Amino acid sequence: MAAKWIETLTGSLEQKKQYKQDKARIDALPEPYGTAAKAVHRYFIYNGGITDGDALTKMFGDFVDLWERAALDGTPVREIVGDDPVAFAESFTEAYGGKQWIDKERTRLAKAIEDAEQRERK
Repeated sequence: MAAKWIETLTGSLEQKKQYKQDKARIDALPEPYGTAAKAVHRYFIYNGGITDGDALTKMFGDFVDLWERAALDGTPVREIVGDDPVAFAESFTEAYGGKQWIDKERTRLAKAIEDAEQRERK
């Protein structure tokens, strides 16, 4: 019962466990893959904005899979992220959709403009 109450406040404990496991996989990557993956992961945290736990868990698991496969194959880091690492990171997160923190503000802005329009007509 306590776990359900805690999850209501903090989110899924299973997702947190999965995140920690995936983070440990990133920490175990050989260089230079570990450094690159940690940098992109940091960018995800600050800019990704996905708030849907299921989408975030899936995205992060796939992200780690990508870096592990690249390390095994010896794929050059630039071949993975391309010429623009920011574009790579943003495209990667966009592919997973899910709710983003900014969605609420976008809705709020659109409603405020609609309300202003209605007041203008009166």
